[in-house]
Amino acid sequence: MRRVLNIHEVGDVRLDRVALPQPGQDDVVIDVKACGVCGSDLTYIKAGGIHRQPGGVTPIGHEAAGVVSFVGSNVNDIQMGQRVIINPMMTPSAVGSGGPEGAFADTVMVSKAQLGANVLAIPDDISFDIAALAEPLAVALHGVNRAQVKPGDKVVVFGCGPIGLGMVMWLLDRGIKDVVALDLSEERLDRARALGVQAALNPVAVDLEQELKKLHGTGRVFSRETVGTDAYIDAAGAPNILGDVIRMAKYQSRMVVTAAYLKPVEIPLGAMLTTEMTITTAVGYPTEMPEVVASMPRLKETLRKMISHYYPLDDVIAALDMAKQPNSAKVMVTVND
Repeated sequence: MRRVLNIHEVGDVRLDRVALPQPGQDDVVIDVKACGVCGSDLTYIKAGGIHRQPGGVTPIGHEAAGVVSFVGSNVNDIQMGQRVIINPMMTPSAVGSGGPEGAFADTVMVSKAQLGANVLAIPDDISFDIAALAEPLAVALHGVNRAQVKPGDKVVVFGCGPIGLGMVMWLLDRGIKDVVALDLSEERLDRARALGVQAALNPVAVDLEQELKKLHGTGRVFSRETVGTDAYIDAAGAPNILGDVIRMAKYQSRMVVTAAYLKPVEIPLGAMLTTEMTITTAVGYPTEMPEVVASMPRLKETLRKMISHYYPLDDVIAALDMAKQPNSAKVMVTVND
């Protein structure tokens, strides 16, 4: 038997004891060592699961690293005992997102396993908890890539949760110095300051447009003065953000939405028309995971600061509750430690 975190109904999530997986010749089994709590996990719990059949369950957890404990006979590039990271977006069984396997568990099976695709090797000097950051860091990097930013650009990041902080880190790592981080939580703003942002502001406590004009300069669209920011990244999801950005944005600025909006949002298309600004979205990490893993040895000391809390698997429900709190960053669940 093994422990697996399952969603049973809306708001009903339990650490169940279930039978061990039955892997096939194309599969591997990984003894989980660390798995991070993702905002998606919390969303799935609120929704009562994803792709859950009546009377069934949704196993969750997808930000995982561990040790290979079974290798199918057709798998030639993965070794027993190898330290690995799961790339859940590439798993045929959608690990932790509606498939039969979730990584808040003692063990997790990856079907049709391929090294470099859905399973990635952990660099030798990287611990399991740092390795488990690869998935959210890849989400953050994809958002930054979609913003098409370069050194010299001025960028604003809405939201300093784990994804937003990851974006801040990648922007600074890319040589972009004029990065403004926004959040309602002073604890999260302090984490952004520790990374080295130009400014970290509570948008409710200040006149954001005026503050950005001071920091990023101004522009002009017809008779209207605008903010000089080149790119905005929304990792917060507040319904006012899109409208506020459009109203103050300069000519041909860019905005990337990575937050999940569950309800429609009104936007002022008239203002957007005159600025010719671009609004796009970013989801997942189509190609970024290997780059993130390769960067970990260089960034590991910075990455460790992004983990705020640790919980054992037996206390995973408490970990989920902590991840809802504004004073948390990445909450990490340790397994088989």
